[in-house]
This record gives sequence, structure tokens and C-alpha cells, in this order.
Amino acid sequence: MTTAYSFSSQLYIDGRYTDGDSKASLVVRNPATEELIAEVPQSSLTDVRRAVAAARRAFDEGPWPRLKPDERAAVLLRMAEEMERRLPDLVAVNIAEAGSVRPLAESLQTRVPVAHLRDMAERVMPTFAWERPMQPTVAPGIGISQGVLRREAFGVCALISAYNFPFFLSMMKVIPALAAGCTAVLKPAPATPLESLLIGDFADAAGLPPGVLNIVTGDIEAGRELTTHPMVDLVSFTGSDTVGRTVYAQASASLKKVVLELGGKSASIVRADADLDGAVRSALAGITTHAGQGCSLLTRTLVHESVHDELVARLSEGLGAVRVGDPADPATTMGPLISEAQRDKVEKLIRVGEEEGARIVHGGKRPAGLDRGYFVEPTLFTGVDNGMTVARTEFFGPVGVVIPFASDEEAVRIANDSPYGLAGAVWSADTVAAHEIASRVRAGGVTINGGSAGVNPRAAFGGYKQSGLGREWGEFGLDEYLQTKTVSWAAR
Repeated sequence: MTTAYSFSSQLYIDGRYTDGDSKASLVVRNPATEELIAEVPQSSLTDVRRAVAAARRAFDEGPWPRLKPDERAAVLLRMAEEMERRLPDLVAVNIAEAGSVRPLAESLQTRVPVAHLRDMAERVMPTFAWERPMQPTVAPGIGISQGVLRREAFGVCALISAYNFPFFLSMMKVIPALAAGCTAVLKPAPATPLESLLIGDFADAAGLPPGVLNIVTGDIEAGRELTTHPMVDLVSFTGSDTVGRTVYAQASASLKKVVLELGGKSASIVRADADLDGAVRSALAGITTHAGQGCSLLTRTLVHESVHDELVARLSEGLGAVRVGDPADPATTMGPLISEAQRDKVEKLIRVGEEEGARIVHGGKRPAGLDRGYFVEPTLFTGVDNGMTVARTEFFGPVGVVIPFASDEEAVRIANDSPYGLAGAVWSADTVAAHEIASRVRAGGVTINGGSAGVNPRAAFGGYKQSGLGREWGEFGLDEYLQTKTVSWAAR
């Protein structure tokens, strides 16, 4: 198939693109048209082991972990420059393989991770406390104990990413791992490997030493090899909580460090005094952004009973204006789900919601006239009890629920009554009350009245409970890839 953009269809191991050892391949399809985009190698266990061995050698023998932070930062800045030059390729591939509408493809999917890379190299690395002195301690009759605390690279990292934000999620792992001085093997999701394979181009252009970053493809077997390999020191995984628990168990046998960014069923609390225009826009985004395929999207709207009906009416009207279709069409505002299997899952959960007594006030079906592609209408449920499946299960599709509450205490109780704790929101004219509510919501990040603009690299991203372990972005993400070493001596 002829395309208007370029990408690699080979693995990237030990500083070069290479064919896989296996004859098996992964088929990459456009989820909006079901057309074949590319076939990439299905990494064999031999391929994965070659990549791990290259990363191990680069860490143990190569220059990367021993470079000064400013030297590593210079390489990362060159990577950022090459990414900026290739942004049209990244955007085009993202629209084709992930099904993003163009505004999303041009922002969160591509430009934002490049901005995070620049922030790491320009702000975080130059000011990070890579080494700091310990307070001297006087031991009578012995001497003065003193020393330094060093932050050192953790080692070889297995970076396993998800399909929904392929370049963004991969870079949120690659950036801190390389900044720390680690070496890595990146495995993107099998449905969306192309953007991640492009990172090899950027590594080459920047002069990254061979073996520091390796990129392999594959599914369950490749992932298991990475999470259990004795030469891997750290595993960072983004995906479902179900698979996350498996990753955690597999890595535990060799006591690897594990960073998990998992699912969510995040709640937006709308008080009676809230700006309903803003709250409705937020709720619309929670349902329709990337067809609901986002772990931190706000998919439970908890609204004070006095404004419940007005919010539902406005939200339903807003959903009616959503243009579902091929994201290559500029008029489209919501694209497809990633696959037929994911659409089947979402449709099954919609039926479960109806069977449990929830009421669909908008959507619930496949859009008329779209016979190809994995589309589902944006769907809104009311009459929902927080114990229902639709209120507790992560759909990863364009489905939202509205639940009324009578008091702030009830709203907090409902918000926290979830196995997840990734994100949350509070809407209120009383910012003091909103701050108090936000402090009581058990989630890794809570916004008030829409929060700050964009994805701030100074923030810490991660969740409570079943939403994961550890944090990503900026200095918080960097910290996950570092060990602390005490070097001490006595002054006599």
C-alpha cells in the first residue's frame, strides 16, 4: 500500500534496523478503514534476547551510563530536534494506525511528548540533584562521618507501552530512562508499533550509542520474555490493570523494580454552584476524546441532584453534535476504536448496562452509514447506581455515566468507591470547598475547574489503588529510573 508518510517495518536492535528472526509478522490496520497499513516482524524470543543482550552490554560496557548528565542532555536535545523535523510523519502515522483525529494527533499524540523531552533535557537534568553531600555526623572517639548521596542509573529497562497513545506513552518511558543513564528495550503494542519504531530514526540522528535503545515488537510471548529476563533490572508497563498484575507477578520472581500505569474510572464532581458550561465540555471530552480510549479520561460524572437534569440535557445535546467518522476527514471530531475486538467489548458492556437497569439517553449503537471501521456512537447512561458494571468497569470506549449526589460527603464517597484512582475533577465556584474535596479524592491527579492548560511536564502522573505504581513525567518520572547510593568515609 502506497503511503504519504514514511516509517520503518524492521526491528531496531543494537543501533541498527534489522529483520526479525521469525518469519511471522504483525499486521497493522487502519482502524477507520480496516485497510492494511504495514506488516512488521513478530519478534521471536531470539530477537528479544538479542535486544536485551545489546542493552545489557551497552549498560555494562558502553559510555552512556558514564556520561555526564549534560552530555546525555545534549543527545536528547538532538533527538528532539529530529522529532520536530519529522512531526508530519509522526502525525500522519498516528492518524493512520491509532485512529486519532488530526487535532489530537498534532498535540497530545506527538508535539506534547517532544515538549516533555525538551523539558527533561533543558530544565530537569541541569537542576536535578545527581549528587548531594550528607550532613556530617560526629562520633566521639571515632571521628567525623561524612559522604555523598549519589543517584545512579537503575540498569536495563523493559519498556512496554499501550496502543492508544503510541508515541506519547513510549516517550514517557524512553525519556526518563535515557536521561537517567539507563539502557532500554522498548516494546510497543502490537496494534500500533509504527510510531515507536520511528524512534530508532531519531536515536540514529542524535548519535545515541548502539544498544542504548532497542525496539522490538510482539505480543504476550515477547512481553513475558522481557518481564522475566534475568538481565532486565526494571519493568515499566502501561496497559490494563489485569495485564499489569500479570506483569507484576512475572517480574517479582527476580525482584525487578516495576512501574505500572494502569486503568481508571475517573470521576468528575459537579457541585450545584459549578460552571455547567465548563463541566459539560469536560464531560464531553471524557467520553469522546480518542473515542474514550484514555486511562485518565473522566467517564463518571457525579452531579448535584439540583442541576442533574440540566447537565444531562446539555451533555446529550453536545454528544449529538459529535461527528463520528474517518479521522483523516477534517470534519470528523471522533474516530474509531482500535480494533473489532475492542468494539465488541464496548458493545457488550453497553448491553450489560441496559440489562442492569441503566438508561441510555444518547447513542448505544454503531453510527449509521459507517460500514467499515470500528466505530461506536458516543453513549451516555443515566439512572446509574455506582455499584453497576457501567460505573465500575473501564470501558476504554466512548461511554460515560451520570450519577446524582445530594451532598459533598456523598460525592466524595461515590468518587472513592472504585477499584481505581488515577484522575478526578471538581467543579465549583467555591474554590476553597473544591480544594477540600480534591484533597479527599483518592486519585493521583485532581483538577479544579478544568485545571491548567495542557499536559504539564512539571506534574506527576500516576495512580492510587489498581491504577498503578510509581509516577511518570518530569523529575518524578526520572526518579523512578534511579538508584540511591551512599558513599561515606571518616575524617580522622
